[in-house]
Amino acid sequence: MSLPTRLPARRPAGPSPARHLARTALALALAAGPVTGLAGSAPAGAAATVVSTVPSTVPSTVPSTAPSTAPSTASGAVTLDGARADAGRGAAQTVRVGRAKRRLVFVGNNWAGTADLLRPGSFKRIARIDVVPDREERMGEILSNPVRLAFYAAIQQFIGEGHDQLVDDMYSSNDGRLLVVSRPSFADVVAIDLRTREIVWRFAVDGYRSDHMALSPDGRTVVVSASTGNVVHALDVRTGAEVGRFESGGSPHESVYIDGGRRILHASIGMVYTPFDQPALDPTKDERVLQVVDARTYEVVRRYDLRAALDAAGLEGASTAVRPLTLSPDEEQVYFQLSFMHGFVQMDRRSGEIVRVKRLPDLVPDLPRELYLLDSAHHGIAMDPAGRRICVAGTMSDYVTVVDARSFRRTDLVVREGGKPYWVTPSHDGRHCYISWSGTDEVSKVSYRTGQVVRTTSVGDHPQRVRNGVVRKSHLR
Repeated sequence: MSLPTRLPARRPAGPSPARHLARTALALALAAGPVTGLAGSAPAGAAATVVSTVPSTVPSTVPSTAPSTAPSTASGAVTLDGARADAGRGAAQTVRVGRAKRRLVFVGNNWAGTADLLRPGSFKRIARIDVVPDREERMGEILSNPVRLAFYAAIQQFIGEGHDQLVDDMYSSNDGRLLVVSRPSFADVVAIDLRTREIVWRFAVDGYRSDHMALSPDGRTVVVSASTGNVVHALDVRTGAEVGRFESGGSPHESVYIDGGRRILHASIGMVYTPFDQPALDPTKDERVLQVVDARTYEVVRRYDLRAALDAAGLEGASTAVRPLTLSPDEEQVYFQLSFMHGFVQMDRRSGEIVRVKRLPDLVPDLPRELYLLDSAHHGIAMDPAGRRICVAGTMSDYVTVVDARSFRRTDLVVREGGKPYWVTPSHDGRHCYISWSGTDEVSKVSYRTGQVVRTTSVGDHPQRVRNGVVRKSHLR
């Protein structure tokens, strides 16, 4: 077996032990329950604040392992109007481009507060957008409120690894005019005009931190998780007005539209920022849920009993915190990562049973669980639109690999020392997956067929979310 030629690391892969005490303090501060009703938060059904601001100027490989012999239930390809699914299937985007718009790849640079726009083919950057043009105003609000300042500092140090979190997630509007961005450190969502680069509306979430989002297939609604508010807001993309909300468990996280946009599959992850990471302390991690929500009424229509499902599959010690997830083209099978797990599981959506488990290499076997980045052994998974292959980010082990959905064989690992891969998204044409290397400030295009990197581009500080999107050609400059 050949060993990887590792490139020099540029950042540590996880939090330092010195931060454990402060992480504990943050956990205790939040343990009393969701924090809601802070000044500036919009009540249910309220309109967002409409604002006007002045725009800113602006590998190596490790051999694969033997295949699993378990049968596969993944289905064949289903596409509409050439659409490809973002966020690892689910919520298929059926955006018509025409002559007025251009497809682009959007990369959110979390610590820099910018979004880079890349050409899907050449992977070259053609624009960079400042997503915090109102930074001075927001910081003024935070500094004048002692409670908000305390949470801001805690989130910065112990969730953001000592950095502001300025863009967790983002989507372009279907008409190519707006970029909708969740900004964790500012506990809000904003829409930025892609022509003027000005903020056109802002919505303050419940609590002190905004997180993952999902855009409805028709492009009219975006849902955003309010991490400390234990609620998910549904916002009108055009106006920013809240059109609904639903309750979640501790630390709402991932949402994916399913069933043609009629339902939302949602997961909460609990207190991933605490140092109480040993299995015996798992009950201290707060409530973790995997649930299906009606996208019209925002009522929870089903909650899966993951503890029972994992136990029945022989995973008694596994966490029930669902991290990124992806679905088969027919949306009958759900593949998701779990806190502390090197690999992923496959769940039958109808029965709720765990039907297969895929273990992937742990290249940091001596690293204590307490030093895992927000409990994420792996954070990033996306099935290709044909349902044949699954692209996986091995976050703590600094690799990407592609797994065959039928045989569960994997490709050779592509290792980037210090890379800290943090998200995976299928390309619009379904041939590649895009992976963000948050530790080396790069994104790569990886072939679903070979598992090898086709092209890598340098981006801004700490890229996380990568999304397919569109922009009006007249807005590019």
